[in-house]
Amino acid sequence: MARFSQRITGAIKLDVATYEEVEADRTALTQAMAVVVLSSLALSVGAGFQGPGVVTRLIGTLVGALVGWFIMAGLTYFIGTRILPSPQTQADWGQLLRTTGFASAPGILRFAGIIPFLRELVLLVSGIWMLVAFVIAVRQALDYDSTGRAIAVCSIGFLVNVLLTLVLVILLS
Repeated sequence: MARFSQRITGAIKLDVATYEEVEADRTALTQAMAVVVLSSLALSVGAGFQGPGVVTRLIGTLVGALVGWFIMAGLTYFIGTRILPSPQTQADWGQLLRTTGFASAPGILRFAGIIPFLRELVLLVSGIWMLVAFVIAVRQALDYDSTGRAIAVCSIGFLVNVLLTLVLVILLS
């Protein structure tokens, strides 16, 4: 088994073998969760959270990241295995959790947003990088031959997530 730091580096490099490795390693869920937590903390630091309420915003970002990760992995699992499976698709929710958790690894670079004149650029580039990593994670976890199918699954999952969020906001207001 690769060391945690090697897996993070591989995930940041968009190394397909790293995503295959964490997909197969049932013990990597804790590591995947740690990547999501590190990425969330990096966002908090890189976005310049400070002043009154910083602890509340930090906790909110962390909880939001973890809940969002679980929801997106579940949506992706359902869409990828029930709506858009390929003939070779064999996956479980744990595989999606592990691979998509590691897809948050480029978000760790958001710590660099602490440099004020780089903040927006760092947040934009890391966000795009994480989207690409998410597509790779989904492609590997769902055993797709086609990146296009993985993009379709991610796009549908994103739209469903946005709709669910809107409904929740409306219900809570």
